Amino acid sequence: MSINIMQLQRFTGSGIPLRFAKGHFATNHSHINYYVDLTMTKHRLSEARKAASELASQFKASTIVDTILCLDGTEVIGACMASQLTAAGITNMNAHQTIYVVTPEHTVGSQLLFRDNIAPMIVNKHVLILAASVTTGYTALAGVEAVNYYGGTPVGICAIFAGVESCAGFPVVSIFNTNIFGDYESRPAHECPMCKAGQRVEALVNTYGISSF
Repeated sequence: MSINIMQLQRFTGSGIPLRFAKGHFATNHSHINYYVDLTMTKHRLSEARKAASELASQFKASTIVDTILCLDGTEVIGACMASQLTAAGITNMNAHQTIYVVTPEHTVGSQLLFRDNIAPMIVNKHVLILAASVTTGYTALAGVEAVNYYGGTPVGICAIFAGVESCAGFPVVSIFNTNIFGDYESRPAHECPMCKAGQRVEALVNTYGISSF
């Protein structure tokens, strides 16, 4: 069965659509009742630019950013954010400076790894962590821990969609959050009410997308 991805008729001031499907879905860390499809926002330049503008506006005047750590395939958004954060402007903390845009490797144990040629872009740098979604916070927390391990300074966490208000001591800056659904749930598999009610899992979801059963 393929999942029917609907388009939520709710937009930010920048006109960024949020696409979603309601059902019973399994992630690496939890079971959720909404799948939020961020594919277009991550990979379509027009949407990525709008998302980048929305997120960058929250950091321009107050945060020094040397590096953007891109999780969940957000490199296009990260590059757009770097461009906006380094644009000339009186209220821009990063005007005329450069920003590194990096992606980590993942070890077998899901830890984040930076090779010797990438690590200098983290060491002694102010690092902004960018994710597609922060629902449980596990991935963003791994980003913060990796930055600290490699000698960088985490300065913030941002995402297109968030299910938590804070992570690792940082407020999660997002364009959308779970409040727009009203009945959004994310539970560990052993606590999932849908499983207990005998409702079958419809699809597996992760950072790459969705695989229906």
